Amino acid sequence: MTTRLHLLKVLIFITACAATFTTEARTELTSATFDFTATKDRDGVLAVTPKTAYTDSLGYGWRNGYFTLAVPDGSYRVTVTYGNRRKAGELTLRAESRRLFVENAVTAKKEIRTEVFTVNKRTPAYTDEKGRDARVRIKKREEPKLNWDDYLTFEVGGGSPLLQRLEIAPADTSVTHVYLCGNSTVVDQDYEPWASWGQMVTRFFDEDVCVVNCAESGETAQSFISQGRLAQIVSRLKAGDYIFMEFGHNDQKTDGNIGNGAFYSFQQQLKVFVDYARKVGAHPVFCTPTRRRMFDSEGKIRDTHLDYPEAMRFMAEREGIPCIDLQESTRVMFEAWGPETSKHAFVHYSAGCWPGQDNELADDTHFNAFGAYQIALLVLQGIVDLDLPLAKHIKAGFPGIDPENPADWQQFKYVTSLQTEALKPDGN
Repeated sequence: MTTRLHLLKVLIFITACAATFTTEARTELTSATFDFTATKDRDGVLAVTPKTAYTDSLGYGWRNGYFTLAVPDGSYRVTVTYGNRRKAGELTLRAESRRLFVENAVTAKKEIRTEVFTVNKRTPAYTDEKGRDARVRIKKREEPKLNWDDYLTFEVGGGSPLLQRLEIAPADTSVTHVYLCGNSTVVDQDYEPWASWGQMVTRFFDEDVCVVNCAESGETAQSFISQGRLAQIVSRLKAGDYIFMEFGHNDQKTDGNIGNGAFYSFQQQLKVFVDYARKVGAHPVFCTPTRRRMFDSEGKIRDTHLDYPEAMRFMAEREGIPCIDLQESTRVMFEAWGPETSKHAFVHYSAGCWPGQDNELADDTHFNAFGAYQIALLVLQGIVDLDLPLAKHIKAGFPGIDPENPADWQQFKYVTSLQTEALKPDGN
C-alpha cells in the first residue's frame, strides 16, 4: 500500500510539472499587415514597437535583432512602406540569410516610398515524388542558418530606416521561381564578412520573380543530389521556373577518384538537374565557376578548375542550355583590377577588422559583399545578354556591368549585417 501511494504521488508530481512546462501554442501567419509607427492594433493592422518581443503565441515580433514571423513554408509577397513626413531616412532591408531586397534607399523629408518583392521561406522538410515525407540532409553547420529555421526573418538596417509598414501575403501561383544550385560562391552566407552572389541578385528582380537559394558551401553536383537538395527543388518545381547551376569548385577536388571526371561523372550529374527541369517545363541555366584570385607572375589569372568549366560549356552547347560564363567574365574583371585591388573583392582583412577576428583573413576563393555584388551583376548581365525571358523581370535600376571596366571598391556603400564569423565557409 505504501509503495502504491508513493507511486501515485510521483505520478501526480510529474503530471503537474508537465503542465507547468508545456510549450506555448505556435501561432502561424499567412497574411498580415504590421505598422511600425503605431502603439496599438487597429482595423486588423498589428502594431509593432521596439518592445514587441517575439513569442510563439503572438507569432511575430523582434527576436535577436530581427523582425521575425512564424509562417508556413512557401513564398510570400512582401510590401514595404518607408519614409517620414518630418525627416529624411535611409533603409536597407534583408530577409532570411542576408538576402538583399532594399539597398540604401534614401527618402527625403515628407517622402514616402513603397517596395514590393517576393521571398521564399523553407525548412528541410518536403514531400518527395512518391508522396512520402522527406528531409534535406543538412550539415551540422547549417542548423543555425536563418534559411532553414521555422521563421521568416527580416533585418532592418540603414542610417535611419524609418520603416512604416510591412505587409505579407502568399505569393501568386504565377510567380516564377529561380532555384540556385551550387557551392559557397552562390550560397546565402549568414555571416559577415563572407558573401555570395546568390544573396545579392534578389535586389534586382521584381515581385513576379522569387529567388530560392538552395546552394550550400562545400557542395558538389553529386552531393547536392545525394543530400536531397535537388529532390526538394523537384518537389516544388513547375513549368516556367528556372534552375541555375554553378558547380566545379569542389567537383574538381574529386577528379582523382575512380570513375570521376569533368566529361564523365560531372556531366552525368548535371544531366540529372537538366532532365528534371525539362520534365516539368522549367528552364535549366549553367553558370561556369567563378575564378579564384590566383595570379601568375605576369598579372594574369591562372586556370585552377581543370576542365570543369569547359565540360559545362560543351554540355551547354550540345544540350541547348543557356550558359553564363562566369569563368571568363570573372577572369576579365579580376585582371582589370589587378593583384592588389582585387583583394578588396575577396575576404582579405587584417586581424581585428571584424568582431572575434583574431587572425588575418586571406581567402582567395570567397567573396566579401563588394565582390559578391559584382558577381551578381555579372549573372544579371548574362541573363540580359542571353535574352532569357527572365530578363524582363530585372528592375529598371539595374546598372549593367562591363568586366573590363569594373567598379571601384571605395565607391561601394554597404550596410553591414548583424552576424559575423571568422570561420571560413566549407569548400575553401
